[in-house]
Amino acid sequence: TSLLLMAGIVGAVGLSRRLTRRRLRSHPLLCTFLLEMLSTFQICACTNELCLLGNTEPKPHTGLTLTYGFTVLHGLTLPGSTCNPCGTLQPMWGGGTSLKMGGLKIGAQFVAAVLARVFMHSLWSLEMAEPHFGALWQGCSNPMQTTELQAFCIELLFSVVFQLTVLRAESINPKYKVHLLALLITMLVYAGGNLTGAIFNPALAFSLHPNCFYDKFWSYSLVYWIAPSLGKFLVFYVF
Repeated sequence: TSLLLMAGIVGAVGLSRRLTRRRLRSHPLLCTFLLEMLSTFQICACTNELCLLGNTEPKPHTGLTLTYGFTVLHGLTLPGSTCNPCGTLQPMWGGGTSLKMGGLKIGAQFVAAVLARVFMHSLWSLEMAEPHFGALWQGCSNPMQTTELQAFCIELLFSVVFQLTVLRAESINPKYKVHLLALLITMLVYAGGNLTGAIFNPALAFSLHPNCFYDKFWSYSLVYWIAPSLGKFLVFYVF
């Protein structure tokens, strides 16, 4: 049921993106906003569901396999979308994207993060699958299972590794690049998922753990917003 649900989300987003491109060509700002919002919505909604499946036996093989598979699927179905505020910052710093356009995309990403969380909560309330039972009452799932300093360093390191790989893989054939990045993300999740969740995406982190940001805003904003953004900053200016 969970897999069918995520497949339905991917299909609905794909159809919506196609209609958006076709109907809003004459409104580039609105078109850009909706395309980025829909793409980020797909990633956030599917990852929310994947988090519920992370404890499915056999562990951690099931969770890692689904992470790899859906990362490949996102890469194939969402070409041209960033879905990560850190990825949007690079062209803004480099002058390739205006402040207005960059702010529009980042705004779309956080709007999508909130909408995805609300949408998934409404689906979980229907309790269509066993993992949905009790999902609404979990509150802050506390993804940080280490000290704040170590969590900050882990998210910073993972962000640097991921962004460097993205830069180095620009010349690779897209059909191979998708698998390379999916393999890297799966490895990072395996390495640090039990410590911080290995998210390195501010919008996705906010969608997965909004209650944690409400309870401990400064700690979680430092680890899940500032650390990956700083990683992007280091990659941009060093390399």
